[in-house]
Amino acid sequence: MTVASLEFIARLPKAELHLHIEGSLEPDLLLELAEKHKIDLLYKTIEEVEAAYQFDSLQSFLDLYYMGAGVLIDEQDFYDLMWRYLCRCREENIVHTEIMFDPQTHTGRGILFDVVINGFTRALEDARQQWGQSSSLIMCFLRHLPESEALLTLAQGLAHKDKILSVGLDSSEVGHPPEKFQKVFSLAKEAGFSRVAHAGEEGPVQYIHSAISLLDVQRIDHGVRCVDDPALVENLKKNRMPLTMCPLSNVRLCVFDQMREHPILKLLDEGLCVTVNSDDPSYFGGYLNENYLALAKALSMTESQAVQLARNSFEASFLDDTRKQLFLSKIDASALFV
Repeated sequence: MTVASLEFIARLPKAELHLHIEGSLEPDLLLELAEKHKIDLLYKTIEEVEAAYQFDSLQSFLDLYYMGAGVLIDEQDFYDLMWRYLCRCREENIVHTEIMFDPQTHTGRGILFDVVINGFTRALEDARQQWGQSSSLIMCFLRHLPESEALLTLAQGLAHKDKILSVGLDSSEVGHPPEKFQKVFSLAKEAGFSRVAHAGEEGPVQYIHSAISLLDVQRIDHGVRCVDDPALVENLKKNRMPLTMCPLSNVRLCVFDQMREHPILKLLDEGLCVTVNSDDPSYFGGYLNENYLALAKALSMTESQAVQLARNSFEASFLDDTRKQLFLSKIDASALFV
């Protein structure tokens, strides 16, 4: 079987379902916005910023992530950040994307929720009009903060329900189990939001169980620790519960020492609905196509496996069935001339 090449990967229409927009802040834009707002950063050059991207844990990354987000101040900043990522989608044939954002990262600094959401949605609309980019927003709650603050964020999001499709749960996993946010997820479900949650990245496999049973999520973000529980793996397979895995992120954050240890292709071949995503691409060394390519290089991902991963990305999306079938037909067409 043929190992997937970058050319083949680039040709595949794909959906990305696990992308933190604040994690797409590239060093040049970070420095540009710092200068614009007269913010004194620890790092003065692109090289100094890139040199700081060495992490030994999720928390070591988050410390830098939150510092970087501090340069996002006005509506245009949020527009520019989103616009850059959407242009990358166009380049990489990411025809649909469900984008996570962390309003508490900004409202906690005194930035109005409206400033954040309006900047993002202007960019989404411009991309939709200019080249037909399909997208939606996932409003995430920061799990290291109290649920009371998540409830406030949900109330703010309800005022923009027409702009936000889903809610999620991210930030520091260890010590912050899903059950901490059971009330806010119940209210989000009642309000009609789709639901996802980070679970089983650095946290234990029990967090995956809890996210499914207590938060009633429709997707698990990461979920790599599912391999610690064969019965759970079988249940995930049976129910086609999507797992939005992020290979480069997992290696950069030392979840796995080497890419060849990553279980994604083994789980794919076992019939699970695993997907490939870039997580925080500026910090972890690669956007979506580079994550696919890393699997090809380290795990000899075949063209047929790449096609199945792309198909899974649409199956796992929150698109309606008609639009899912439209994108799946485009995958089939792109794979015909291998």
